[in-house]
Amino acid sequence: IIKLLNRFYNLDKGNIYIDDINIEEYKISSLRKNIGFVSQDVHLFSDTILNNITLKNMDIPFLRVKNAAKEIQIDGFISGLPEGYNYNVRERGAGISTGQRQLISFLRAYIKDPQILILDEATSSIDTDSELLIQNAIEKITKNRTSIIIAHRLSTIMKADNIIVMDKGKIVEQGTHSSLIVNKDGFYKKLYDAQLKKEGSLITT
Repeated sequence: IIKLLNRFYNLDKGNIYIDDINIEEYKISSLRKNIGFVSQDVHLFSDTILNNITLKNMDIPFLRVKNAAKEIQIDGFISGLPEGYNYNVRERGAGISTGQRQLISFLRAYIKDPQILILDEATSSIDTDSELLIQNAIEKITKNRTSIIIAHRLSTIMKADNIIVMDKGKIVEQGTHSSLIVNKDGFYKKLYDAQLKKEGSLITT
């Protein structure tokens, strides 16, 4: 899905439309510029948190970064690190936790302000301490924005306008959380119950 949306390869059949325009009519550079992406595997380089967020784009002022961090409620975590936004996360973000790396990737996507946001298993390996912060960040960065969330962790998608449930590459159910949860024999309901039993609760903001 991600590769098709970004036109890393073309469709064998069918079409994908954005704003009623076939994606093949968009320039690839323009298309990708307007798509934000957050994955399970966060790519950070050995540099400051600030440079990892802005990707050294000098057109993005520090105040804009700090205000954005406050909006998604992670300024406190960053400011609490030694040297704050100038803290060097080291190669692949080894100097911070998995959840903290993910929060930085959310802020990076939020700064980009894309028309379409894709979250690919972005909460699958987070630590408990970061989960509520990440749930808050997701709610903020997806607000008033077309967002596609690919997730096995159901707490990530409970508030989605439409949930498409897939099994072995096929769509087996579709609807909102509240409509899917009442189908006792449904795939989504069984997955929800299994996660609820394992985790004790499913955090939702």
